[in-house]
Amino acid sequence: MTANIIDGKSVASTLKARLKHTLQAECNKDKQTPGLAVIIVGEDPASVIYVRNKRLGCEEIGIHSHHYALPVETTEQYLIDLIRQLNADPTIHGILIQTPLPQHVNAQTLVECIDPHKDVDGFHPYNLGRLAQRKPLLRPCTPFGVMMLLDHIQQVYKNKHAVIVGASNSVGRPMAFELLIAGATVTLCHRFTSDLSYFIRQADILVAAVGRAGLITGKDIKEGATVIDVGISRLPNGKLTGDVEFSVASERAAWITPVPGGVGPMTVAVLLYNTLLAAGFTISAEPL
Repeated sequence: MTANIIDGKSVASTLKARLKHTLQAECNKDKQTPGLAVIIVGEDPASVIYVRNKRLGCEEIGIHSHHYALPVETTEQYLIDLIRQLNADPTIHGILIQTPLPQHVNAQTLVECIDPHKDVDGFHPYNLGRLAQRKPLLRPCTPFGVMMLLDHIQQVYKNKHAVIVGASNSVGRPMAFELLIAGATVTLCHRFTSDLSYFIRQADILVAAVGRAGLITGKDIKEGATVIDVGISRLPNGKLTGDVEFSVASERAAWITPVPGGVGPMTVAVLLYNTLLAAGFTISAEPL
C-alpha cells in the first residue's frame, strides 16, 4: 500500500478563497472589515516566521492586520494593559499572542485576559469549555484544521479508534474533544503512557502532536490507517520533519499528511476563519 497524501496547502488555499469571497460579499453590505491583532514579544526566529505568515494571510483575504512587535523585556503588566485596550477597541475582532513568551511572562495569564469572543486561537478556558460541552464557538486552530482535513478526505469517525499522541492544551486535549464530538472512540496518550506502540498499532486515526522527530516508527502504523502528523522539528541538516517516520508509515497508511505542507497551512487558514467568525461573518460549513 502507498498512502494518499493529504495536501494541506491545497485545502488551506480553498478555505482562504472561501473566506475572501465571504469577506468581500459581506463588506459590500456595509459590514466592518475584520481586524486581527497579533502580539509578539522578542525575536524568536520561528515566531517571527509564523507572525509573518499570519500577516500575509490577512493581506491575502482582506483582513486588517495589526502587528505589535515588542522587546523581550516587556513586562507582563504592560501586555495585560495592551490586551485590555484591544478588548475595548471595536476595530479589533481577534487577538492572538504569539508563543513562546519570555520566562517572566505567564502565557496563561495573558490568554485569560483576552475577551473570549476575540480569542481567535481558541485557548481561553471559556472556548475550551464550550468545546468540551459540544457547543463550540471559537475552536483551537490546529485541531479544527485537522478536522477540516479529515472531512476533506471523507474520513469515517463512528466505530473508529482515534489515538492522539501528545496531550497539550493547544493540540492534544482539544483534538480529543473534536474527535469525540465527531463520533470516534478516543485514546489520548502522553508522557506517562506505558507501551505507546501498543496504542499506536490500534489506531484507525492517528494524530501525532509532540514535536519529537521520529517518535513514531512506521512499522507501528496500522494497515489502512489515517495518519495526521502535527509535530514539526528541524534536523541537524536543516530539514523539517514530523513525529512520524514518514517513509515507512506511508507504505502502510491509507492517508497521511506530509511535514511540511500538511497541518501547518491549515492552522493559519483556520486562524483567519476564526477572525471572520469573531467579526460576525457567516461562513459556509460545507466540506472543503
